[in-house]
Amino acid sequence: MTLDLAGEESALRGRREAYARVTVVWARSPVSARAGDAALVTVDGRLQGWVGGSCTEPVVVHQALEALAEGRPRLLHLAPPDELPPAREGMVSVPVSCQSEGSVEVFIEPRPPRPRLVVVGRSPLVEALATMAGAIDFEVLVAERDAAPPLGLADAGGIADLDLVGAGVGADAFVVVATMGRYDEDALEAALATGARYVALVASERRAAAVRAVLGAAGVDEEDLARVRSPAGLDLGDLPHQELAVAILAEIVAEKAAGETPPVPASGAGAPAIAQEAVDPVCGMTVDPGSAADRSEHGGTTYWFCASGCRRRFEAEPDRYLVGGHRR
Repeated sequence: MTLDLAGEESALRGRREAYARVTVVWARSPVSARAGDAALVTVDGRLQGWVGGSCTEPVVVHQALEALAEGRPRLLHLAPPDELPPAREGMVSVPVSCQSEGSVEVFIEPRPPRPRLVVVGRSPLVEALATMAGAIDFEVLVAERDAAPPLGLADAGGIADLDLVGAGVGADAFVVVATMGRYDEDALEAALATGARYVALVASERRAAAVRAVLGAAGVDEEDLARVRSPAGLDLGDLPHQELAVAILAEIVAEKAAGETPPVPASGAGAPAIAQEAVDPVCGMTVDPGSAADRSEHGGTTYWFCASGCRRRFEAEPDRYLVGGHRR
């Protein structure tokens, strides 16, 4: 059965899971991969699809996890040691010692979850902001306390109350409170509870000061209140709704660019499971001990292999490979 990579990608995006898409862009026979072959690598090191066999796959997975951790794409070239191309920026070259002696080049593209914008309220400004953010590939959620569903926006999800935390809104989100005085305090308190990286209140300076005072008296942390952007958006003067939406979105895009970090944390929950490296003592290939099926014990030490052929050769003549071989 052919794996539906498009369906897998859609499911990953729906669950807001980071992954890397790997595409074979060039291959020189004899190799089992062909230009156009593709795979997905998830943060737990699982590969779905096809980019080659035992010589290619472990290296691709390792490089994909590194690309996810860095948040930058890379071109990966695998070839026999004497056929590696000259180094150039953006390309990683890895020597392979497989008997096939083929070469392959793959493009690795990390794909983090889409940035998330939450707009609280019900107004022409909310509709304009949600529509514009969706057009630049933000995931948009609209929250409204007093009506359900919040808005009939085709491309926006809805939160029918102010339980933003319960809806999965977290530190990576951008939240704009545009309740126009109806329940600013409740909405802003809910927004701050998410720990969102950006929280803005659409209000005049005087109104914003009054909202902060009410929340401060209710025990909301002063440092949290100091994070609130208000008036929201770039200061472009007194603007109609659509232009104000542009000013707010411009500030959000600037914040996103200035505070850009790797989409997947370097450690902790959700981090890429970058494997500890072992080296096949027969061929010199990098092997992931956590997933390698072929291993052998010798002299109280465990050795890992890219394939059963290398394991069998090692088991027949271990001293040959451990003296002057690839052991490290």
